[in-house]
Amino acid sequence: MIYRFRAILDATQDVFRDIEIDGGASLEDFHNVLTQSFQLPGDEMASFYASDEEWNQNEEFSLFDMSEGSSASRTMATTTIDEVVSKSQPQLVYIYDFLSMWTFLIELAEVAGPQDGVAYPQVIFSIGELPDSAPDKEFEADPRFADETDGDEEYRGDIDDGDDDFYDEQTFDDYDLY
Repeated sequence: MIYRFRAILDATQDVFRDIEIDGGASLEDFHNVLTQSFQLPGDEMASFYASDEEWNQNEEFSLFDMSEGSSASRTMATTTIDEVVSKSQPQLVYIYDFLSMWTFLIELAEVAGPQDGVAYPQVIFSIGELPDSAPDKEFEADPRFADETDGDEEYRGDIDDGDDDFYDEQTFDDYDLY
């Protein structure tokens, strides 16, 4: 089956691409199409994230396995598009270059059969050019975890236990640490 996606740069100006790609293609293939269609250099780290309808990032699919021996993470090369995207789960977030944070919101528009004589993947529609630098991101706290206070109080953790003289009475030298 052929998946038709709209990939939108998360910015104020309109920059997007409509892409058709085989659902059996790997996420790495999709990554390559995205970097080429948006004219990104293609030499930076990138990840796809499964997403909910509010664009919250869930499971990560990285370009390389960065787990360092712990439980292996899923990579783009070993994960196909149809494993992570469906009509009931139509959204992905794609982040390219974690220093610049080029962020793209990707949504499944349609699933259809292939057309005879058409080579996939293909960019079928293109609007706008990427700006010279990635748009600035405003990071906001998830409202589900918002504090009931008005936000004017400073977080002090467990430090404020009333024992302000602790460090006055003992020094690190007492324990031969230095």
